[in-house]
Amino acid sequence: MGYKVAIAGATGNVGREMLQILADRAFPADEVVPLASRRSLGQEVSYGDRTLKVKDLATYDFSDVDICLMSAGGDVSKEWSPKLGAQGVVVIDNSSAFRMDPDVPLVVPEVNGDAVRGFTKKNIIANPNCSTAQLVVALKPLHDRATIRRVVVSTYQSVSGAGKDAMDELFNQTRSIFTAGELKTTKFPKRIAFNLIPQIDVFMEDGFTKEEWKMVAETKKILDPKIRLTATAVRVPVFISHSESVNIEFENPITADEARDILRNAPGCIVIDKREPGGYITPHEAAGEDATYISRIREDPTVDNGLAMWVVSDNLRKGAALNAVQIAEALINRKLLTPKKQAA
Repeated sequence: MGYKVAIAGATGNVGREMLQILADRAFPADEVVPLASRRSLGQEVSYGDRTLKVKDLATYDFSDVDICLMSAGGDVSKEWSPKLGAQGVVVIDNSSAFRMDPDVPLVVPEVNGDAVRGFTKKNIIANPNCSTAQLVVALKPLHDRATIRRVVVSTYQSVSGAGKDAMDELFNQTRSIFTAGELKTTKFPKRIAFNLIPQIDVFMEDGFTKEEWKMVAETKKILDPKIRLTATAVRVPVFISHSESVNIEFENPITADEARDILRNAPGCIVIDKREPGGYITPHEAAGEDATYISRIREDPTVDNGLAMWVVSDNLRKGAALNAVQIAEALINRKLLTPKKQAA
């Protein structure tokens, strides 16, 4: 007997991706229920070769739901995730609402999959920030080999990380530039078309943005609290996939060749690293793919035991929807969750 899975926020970019990934991976679900706010009631979404009608999150009966993939934003999650958890639903939350809660596991299955066992405290498991997820997938195998001391990362984040309205803004601004039309800026603080914006989320008192803080705090929680990390997060005029320039300082010696071999054999990683024009991955090529791609692996001569590399991944998939589904699979593979119908 399979599981009953609800998707909260099913009409958004990530919610739709979740539905597609559940179908693609043949997740053992007897029933999948797309949920959203009342204004989306009756809207249709795709699930494999089927079409499902969206139901109202506020009035839905969750009594026989096993797993809820929550992708409806932080405010909705803060209201609903504890309620659902109290009803015995395991919530896998894509928002930032519970990531730093000590009673909520923050999980990237390739990195700390066993941490899912901590879900029983609140029946909530948190998905990390999209930029953190791909970063720790690449860092984990190297950390195991040579112990990371410090990381300096600059991100090049696509507009899809800010939602459908942000994607529409990039499209409309680009069209306006070519047609000499009116260029409107509403979603971002400055024009995004043919531009870069060195701000993602709000500024904090120390001058870093909240997005940059998330990368620091989440990497420490997922990977190792001793790692020192500093980040600069930049929004770029790309529709899908986040890229990261990563500089790493290790406690122990490690060569670029060693790192390349380690990453080639690491779960979730694909190394594309030829030292020739085009011998690397770009966001366009990573879009729609599940892997975290790693290129430009090289030794950094300015520090002892230093490496630099380029990391790219589809932020809607590994950065959000795929990771959430993989967490659900980790629960099932470890036999931590029995379908309610079977238990009855």
